[in-house]
Amino acid sequence: MSPLLAGFTWLLLFQCAGEALVRTADLPIPGPVLGMALLLVVLLVRAPASESMTAAADGLAKHLSLLFVPAGTGVMLHVARIEAEWVPIVTAIAVSTVLAMAATAVAFQWIVRRQESAEQSS
Repeated sequence: MSPLLAGFTWLLLFQCAGEALVRTADLPIPGPVLGMALLLVVLLVRAPASESMTAAADGLAKHLSLLFVPAGTGVMLHVARIEAEWVPIVTAIAVSTVLAMAATAVAFQWIVRRQESAEQSS
């Protein structure tokens, strides 16, 4: 089995596991989100990602823009609702953007400090 196919298989298995947990426990979050959280936990415990996971992630990242086409189409189907609820939508987008930027900055600083301390100890 090719590394790319094996990586996609692992991603789909985690997505299915997340979906199964959401349906059996009646959780209010999307199954794929829970599946990716499970994958994150496994990767944190196991340390580095396998070659197959890296190949699958690189393959998806190369074509990431294509994954936004269905979302854009869905937005166009709900233009009337967006017009009616634009204030909360814009507020949510602005707040989440600021929070994402802050989280990215904190994570970046943490990684830099961790790398500096690793370089000093070696």
